[in-house]
Amino acid sequence: MSFAATFCTSKIARTISENAPNAFMHGPTFMGNPMACAVALASIQLLLKNNWQENIKRIEKHLTQKLSILSSHPAVKEVRVLGAIGVIEMKEPVDMASITQEFVNQGIWMRPFGKMVYTMPPYIISDDELSKLTTAIITTIKQVYEK
Repeated sequence: MSFAATFCTSKIARTISENAPNAFMHGPTFMGNPMACAVALASIQLLLKNNWQENIKRIEKHLTQKLSILSSHPAVKEVRVLGAIGVIEMKEPVDMASITQEFVNQGIWMRPFGKMVYTMPPYIISDDELSKLTTAIITTIKQVYEK
């Protein structure tokens, strides 16, 4: 369920809201949608109920330890991790067809972008699932770039 918010200064907000609707009309697709709001509230409650900060630290540690093996791969420019986001930046743009197929063969779904292979696993991912994810990323990059 999509949910969005628009942040701006008070001056911009007044400009948008105090003028004719078609002049600066702006808002997300699901603006004020009751179902989207309920989903967002449930998501926030789930996040706060679980120890999300510790989960992010756990994920960050795992991504850093496991993905760093790719730092020395000749096709990899850089590996970086920030919180629960892991990025493998390739030296050249990713061959979407071959790498996506290999990710599927490994049992995961990844959506590389440009030169980036990145993951943003959910904060509730288990250690076993996280291991499967990082193993599949490493295996895929090695297989696709060592052919």
